[in-house]
Amino acid sequence: MNATDRTPADLLRSALATDPARPLVTFYDDATGERVELSVATFANWVAKTANLLQGDLAAEPGDRLALLLPAHWQSAVWLLACSSVGVIADVQGDPAGADLVVSGPDTLEAARACRGERVALALRPLGGRFPQTPEGFADYAVEVPSQGDRFAPFAPVDPDAPALVVGGGELTAAQLVARAREDAAALGLTAGSRLLTGRTYDTWEGLSAGLFAPLAAGASVVLCRHLGQLDEDGLAKRVESERVTNSAV
Repeated sequence: MNATDRTPADLLRSALATDPARPLVTFYDDATGERVELSVATFANWVAKTANLLQGDLAAEPGDRLALLLPAHWQSAVWLLACSSVGVIADVQGDPAGADLVVSGPDTLEAARACRGERVALALRPLGGRFPQTPEGFADYAVEVPSQGDRFAPFAPVDPDAPALVVGGGELTAAQLVARAREDAAALGLTAGSRLLTGRTYDTWEGLSAGLFAPLAAGASVVLCRHLGQLDEDGLAKRVESERVTNSAV
């Protein structure tokens, strides 16, 4: 990746310029059998649409705090990069009552109602499906995002030295996040073209790094597995083979 990249959004732009067709995120939910593969280009398109929703319809500004109440999921990865694109602080599993806006999965809607700002709900259904009925007090992400623009330009440049991520009680600027992701990529042995399989959750830095940021920083890709414990040894071995996995962080 480009040595001058200082935000996660910079890393994604470099990945898009280098090889837009290669896989970036391959997601499995072993509780439902779901599998979704997103190329760099497809992932970047979701990020652009989500960033436009965030900046436009939700009126989020750089420095705003977004409580991200989502599990390890490909749509969670999209929201993390959308926040970086706008300059919004992604507070992973943060307190909705202290946030400017909240993004919630189906299991945390009641907690998310404590947010006095904008509220977005994700059904986390296969293929990004919508809720059968939109939860009261929330915008349904699957309804709102398709009509958003495919290209994104921030109203104000994103400051690499401004806070970007809060997770596990620690705060990182965008530049610090990129630096740590590069360090983790090296520690995990990731290089361009590597395929990293991980079953870590998204509520720790280690989970976020293995599940998104380190592969992105290395020009690698991630096989992100939710509920990986439900897969037996034979099933895991078959996945490693079929997905051409080269590294693991489970």
